[in-house]
Amino acid sequence: MKLSDGLSNPDKKAMVVDDCCNVIEAQLASKSGIGGMALKTAFAALKGVKPGYIPYVVEMLLPECFEALDPIWSEGIDKGDPVEHLVASRSRTADALLSVTDAKVQNVKRQIVRGTYEKLRGSAKQHVEDAVPDLAKVIDKYSKA
Repeated sequence: MKLSDGLSNPDKKAMVVDDCCNVIEAQLASKSGIGGMALKTAFAALKGVKPGYIPYVVEMLLPECFEALDPIWSEGIDKGDPVEHLVASRSRTADALLSVTDAKVQNVKRQIVRGTYEKLRGSAKQHVEDAVPDLAKVIDKYSKA
């Protein structure tokens, strides 16, 4: 079974989305300084697009993100610890996730969304890498039968 199959279960979907949003919020809360302030401001702008916009986007991105992570997760299963493998492969994991968002943002019509993404894209990889351990725990929690 592919990672995307187990995590797209309708009974789990809302919980997965909620936990992923909590990971994002926790990562934002951990950021400080000018860079952290810029991220928090950008996130607030995105939240203001419409009510529920962030969970909506997370739900739309998850299937493709899980598909992109599936090969790395499967390698981890073969090695005996998929969570640790995802964390140890955090650079590759971040690249896989960002390849999904990079492709998606090309079709976004809202200028605030595309512009915000493009402004922050240069520093995004480090932020995604920082979130990988928590994301790996979420994936592990919901991928179990």
